[in-house]
Amino acid sequence: MDIDRIAVHDSVAQACPLEAMVAALQGFGVPVEAVGDDETFDASDCVVTFSPRDAFLDAAWVHGIRAGYDEFDVAAYEAAGTALTNSTGIHGDTVPETVVGYLTAFARRLHVYRDRQRDGDWTQEPYNEPFTLTGEQVCVVGLGTIGQGVADRAAALGLEVVGVRRSGDPAENVERVYTPDELDAAVADARFVVLCCPLTEETEGMVDAALLDEMRDDSYLVNVARGPVVVEDALLAALDDDAIAGAALDAHWEEPLPEAHPLWDHESVIVTPHVAAFTNQYHEDIAALVRENLDRIDRGESLRNRVA
Repeated sequence: MDIDRIAVHDSVAQACPLEAMVAALQGFGVPVEAVGDDETFDASDCVVTFSPRDAFLDAAWVHGIRAGYDEFDVAAYEAAGTALTNSTGIHGDTVPETVVGYLTAFARRLHVYRDRQRDGDWTQEPYNEPFTLTGEQVCVVGLGTIGQGVADRAAALGLEVVGVRRSGDPAENVERVYTPDELDAAVADARFVVLCCPLTEETEGMVDAALLDEMRDDSYLVNVARGPVVVEDALLAALDDDAIAGAALDAHWEEPLPEAHPLWDHESVIVTPHVAAFTNQYHEDIAALVRENLDRIDRGESLRNRVA
């Protein structure tokens, strides 16, 4: 594979400034340019993009700037002989830090007080509402880079950590690891259930009414995975019926979340617009991955994070 151009698709602006990404990719010995949907590609192009386009299949290599790649047709890339890489591995700080923010907000009722601040409302929460994270249990579903980062930080804050991963192999700072077929047992005692898994055929709809029913009625669901991992109607029903205490959702079924969506009005829900991974250095993190893979190409090695 010979790369003669890095084409930065304008969809990257959904994650970081387009001009910042272009600038970060300069100096690798390969010309860089911003492109739109009207651009054509050939077998000497590397495309850096947020979203897929059919035209990218004509390129030599496409790098998705997100960890998830479920929107990309992996089979089509394999059939076209176009390499596809993703950005897993660079979110081990940003997303776990966001999760810690959610957990702390729920425990200390910060989300409630922020809402009341807008109304100048000095009302304090009932005595039995605030709690400490220390001694509570968190179940981390998916123990990849993000899940491990959540586990490490949760353990440092004094939480008891259990986890779920396909292999069932032990993980650092995780007291017990369950396999997916044991998910009911994994969530049963947890105050927090944090979803960090990829969206696959196995995980789509994984959090359904039956699983939510297994959770404690004072538990919180945190989704930094993908929206369809959770059954929307089941979650809304659980929130309306107080079957769980609340939810923090960074991944949604439809994005942007529609203005009339009932989640906006749930005091027990924290909604963020798919920004858990965002940082003002995101373009630099992506550029480092692209640079590493350019070096691997020069050495005749396999691409890091290749998924097709």
